[in-house]
Amino acid sequence: MKDAFGAPQSLLVLGGTSEIGLATARRLIARRTRTVWLAGRPSLALTAAADSLRALGADVRTVPFDALDTGSHEERLGKIFTEGDIDMVLLAFGVLGDQARDESDPVAAVRVAQTNYTGAVSAGLVCAGALQAQGHGSLVVLSSVAGERARRADFIYGSSKAGLDAFAQGLGDALHGTGVHVMVVRPGFVRSKMTAGRAEAPLATTPEAVASAIELGLRRRSETVWVPGALRMVMAAVRHVPRPLFRRLPV
Repeated sequence: MKDAFGAPQSLLVLGGTSEIGLATARRLIARRTRTVWLAGRPSLALTAAADSLRALGADVRTVPFDALDTGSHEERLGKIFTEGDIDMVLLAFGVLGDQARDESDPVAAVRVAQTNYTGAVSAGLVCAGALQAQGHGSLVVLSSVAGERARRADFIYGSSKAGLDAFAQGLGDALHGTGVHVMVVRPGFVRSKMTAGRAEAPLATTPEAVASAIELGLRRRSETVWVPGALRMVMAAVRHVPRPLFRRLPV
């Protein structure tokens, strides 16, 4: 199998400018990955991301991709798989939104939900079908601990990630035994451009740490990965806090 031992030869990153996606690509290129597809909106940032990976020795190609344009997903993503097998797909796109603003702007709130959930369902199903057709591969889905329990501070974003997480788990069950491995990754607060200016949460992590956890999870054929690992026990406790008390917690 081409992607044996968690070392894929080819990688497709949905969300081609994602810091976690690029950190993962760099880590995998250092091991075995030779072909990388970066799918994202055409931009100088996407071009620069591709150039940075080419400098590491990979054959890097870009493809136009917009999470909100679900009607184009099957054609654009499907075309990638006609160029050759893809050993790993990393679903790394998403937006945080602005909770305070989005509560009073339903259109903006829906945009968060459509990007993080609807767009991911569409792209995830297209890629899952292609991986199943080729008979092997891994689909890694970036979820979030925010999806474990809705918080007052970010329930719009958190609810979209809760939906994505449930979808990815169900997809993994549906693909069990087909040769396709689905892995859900649940990072906590990640220090990145996306979170710049926001108050840092406890157990904050980095894109590089998430990338390291993804690589280890692939090697172990894990179905769920928490980053950092301590969040697994923390969130297990948080899920069972009585709701009246949970409302009063500084989370």
